[in-house]
Amino acid sequence: MSQLISGRQAVRFVLAFGCLALLGACTPPTRMASQSQAQDSGKPLVLTTFTVLADMARNVAGDRLQVRSIVKQGAEIHGYQPTPSDLAQAVGADLIVENGFGLELWARKFTAAAGKVSTLTLSEGMEPLLIEGDAYAGKPNPHAWMSPERAMQYVDQMVKAFSSLDPEGAKTFAINGRRYKDQLQKLDDELRTSLATIPAKRRLLVTCEGAFTYLAKDYGMEEAYLWPVNAESQVTPQRMAKLIETVKLREVPAIFCESTVSDKAQREVARASGARFGGTFFVDSLSQADGPASTLLDLQRHNVGLILDELVPVNREK
Repeated sequence: MSQLISGRQAVRFVLAFGCLALLGACTPPTRMASQSQAQDSGKPLVLTTFTVLADMARNVAGDRLQVRSIVKQGAEIHGYQPTPSDLAQAVGADLIVENGFGLELWARKFTAAAGKVSTLTLSEGMEPLLIEGDAYAGKPNPHAWMSPERAMQYVDQMVKAFSSLDPEGAKTFAINGRRYKDQLQKLDDELRTSLATIPAKRRLLVTCEGAFTYLAKDYGMEEAYLWPVNAESQVTPQRMAKLIETVKLREVPAIFCESTVSDKAQREVARASGARFGGTFFVDSLSQADGPASTLLDLQRHNVGLILDELVPVNREK
């Protein structure tokens, strides 16, 4: 009888009875099995590591694939701890899509525990921008999707991988990919024009995490932050003092923070420096469907809208 058990069933058996050892908790085997729904619709199941990639994947996949995000809206991705139900879902997946560049610190163990599931790393072959200074100096900044131009390269990777997964859908994926890249190109043109209106002395973007490196480079801005990546998000007195000094020296009118971390420290920077707290950016996570950043395109427009409102003098006068 054991010879009749498929590889995927075997992994599900290990997860059902061995997840106590892996994660310290477990759900009943029947529930674990029910959470793996790859065959529910007869469509291949694609899991992405976080919600931004899920949105991109859905634009390419159309209705030919099931696309789900492992990390849910609002959760911090860098140090995410997969749950038993996450692992059970992965057993039913046909493809796992990750960002790479060291973003998903947990992804290697997760995919290993999931068994023989193909993985697509979207940043593979891409030249990264490197983190400067601090403990992560010289390592890739992982937030490449914040550049519309680089996001288009992600789309090309998805079209190729999805076509391999579902050859009959290759034409659909190619058409959807071109359509979505057109939207990203329009976004790029829009951001380039709008961000160019920020005066030279105000072209410093101050955030909690150094997540805007790619966007800043694309559109001729600088950035300053409390920590380079959220995995190293402990605020030290030295980091805070340095940022306060920078904001004062550069006379930065407004500073920001990201939705997946506490903004308490950044609000203290604002108070101590005399800058305004300009609002909350979305980077590593989309908002809920009724929020301001329910898609990558909306996320970018929301963030840039805040930047323009706070850094362009005429906007503040309205």
